[in-house]
Amino acid sequence: MNVRNCRKCGKVFNYVSGPRLCPRCKEAQEEDFQRVKAYVRENSGATINEVAEACEVEVPMIHQWLREERLQLTEGSSITLQCETCGAAILSGRYCDKCKRDLANDFKGAFVSKKDEPAPMLKKNKDGDKMRFLNK
Repeated sequence: MNVRNCRKCGKVFNYVSGPRLCPRCKEAQEEDFQRVKAYVRENSGATINEVAEACEVEVPMIHQWLREERLQLTEGSSITLQCETCGAAILSGRYCDKCKRDLANDFKGAFVSKKDEPAPMLKKNKDGDKMRFLNK
């Protein structure tokens, strides 16, 4: 059993995975997200500070949802996010499309089978594969 303290309220809970929040705080955070999402739909030109104030949510939480791609900025928004690799302007997430492709190609290259390389040769013992005992 993995028991942790909630980062928000401090209560002890059985931790499984994800953010270190108790079920009650996770539910409250999801309600905040739904409120922000509805506000953004109704007021598409609002700034992050306006959304945070109207929905009573902290600005870093809104940034986190943008980085997680749960929220997306509109074209021409006064709010900007930068790609963590090249610094290009993006609407949500952590990387621009070009950097995402490059990362995916790098990962694919790491897992390519090495059929062209010969298998390593095993050394043959002078005794062959016989069982031996150590003299002690």
